[in-house]
Amino acid sequence: MNDTKPVQKYQQKIASLKVQLLRLDRMRPGSLSRQYNVCGKPGCRCKDPQKPKRHGPYYQLNYVFRGKKKSQYIRAVDVVTVRAELANFKKFRRLTDQWVGLALQRADWELKSKA
Repeated sequence: MNDTKPVQKYQQKIASLKVQLLRLDRMRPGSLSRQYNVCGKPGCRCKDPQKPKRHGPYYQLNYVFRGKKKSQYIRAVDVVTVRAELANFKKFRRLTDQWVGLALQRADWELKSKA
């Protein structure tokens, strides 16, 4: 019961994932939120009793790295870049999860084929 075809299939799929991972560029973990704030100045437009207009939008990035929470404001001109980096990180996580899944399947198959 020493068929190497499944092993080759797993190796090909993992090789494809590695190529996709190498294509990824800049990345960052986290999430980006758009916020509107109210200031403390009396008579400001954000405190108008009829039609309050909050200040913003402001963009805030939140993430955890090495067990530490981090939060930072992102300038509006950088939002497109940061969103692309966030998308790359999500793709990185998805691809590495697939790689681990394939590695587990291959290891399980190899254990069963030895029995």
